[in-house]
Amino acid sequence: MHKIVFFGDAIGKPGRKALLKVVPEVREKYNPDFIIANVENLAHGKGVTPSTMAELDILHIDAFTGGNHIFEKKDLAQEVFDKYSNLIRPGNYQGNFPGKGWYRTEKNGQGYLIINLNAKVFFAEHYFGGISSPFEEFDKIIADQKRAGDVVFVDFHSEVSSEKKAFGFYVDGRASLVCGTHTHTPTADLRILPKGTGHVSDVGMIGAVNSVLGVPVESSLAIFLGGKFVYEVEESNPIMVNAVYAEINEQGLATKVEKFYTEVEV
Repeated sequence: MHKIVFFGDAIGKPGRKALLKVVPEVREKYNPDFIIANVENLAHGKGVTPSTMAELDILHIDAFTGGNHIFEKKDLAQEVFDKYSNLIRPGNYQGNFPGKGWYRTEKNGQGYLIINLNAKVFFAEHYFGGISSPFEEFDKIIADQKRAGDVVFVDFHSEVSSEKKAFGFYVDGRASLVCGTHTHTPTADLRILPKGTGHVSDVGMIGAVNSVLGVPVESSLAIFLGGKFVYEVEESNPIMVNAVYAEINEQGLATKVEKFYTEVEV
């Protein structure tokens, strides 16, 4: 049996501080073999930088995934991808971007294939490039990179729960665990699908409890009340931490999936 933990989107400074506090507690609770975290919002809510990633080095997280904001810091993003081979971004982005959509490694004799994909529905409004089919890209990555016995994890970055659900059933029996990200709000549908893939439509974020998806309430209300929206990260306590724990058997299928949630002061 192989035990993995995936942390949802970490939002800016509060997300980083919460990870520093909670990852050691999660290691004590679950003794996981492999830890993954989504970091597309790590640097003040949008993108990654060398300094923000370096803050997490002490945690020895095994792999990092991204999403539509991962390149927001432009040249700094290239520097981060050059340094962290275990940082990936959605593999179905079209264009000349840093990084790749998968990361394969072995740890303690066990193979892990980590995949990052972006959904298509509504993403014309959120992403400045082209996006090919995540379903077809999954097939390509599996055909090219999967080895016998691998634990296969997918971070599916998506706006729409129906697309997340459809993707889960499409890869059922071929992936060990599929976790949706992007909407920052955890869904209540964590389960093991009929053919053995663990699935949740959205893990949820690591960010301020009293916020709108990690943004100050007043800033978000401006969008709906005719004011001027200014992007900020809400840094007030408490900070919620959303993650998923899964146990994977020797056939690469989930035998247990569990929601992890806590609130911390940072």
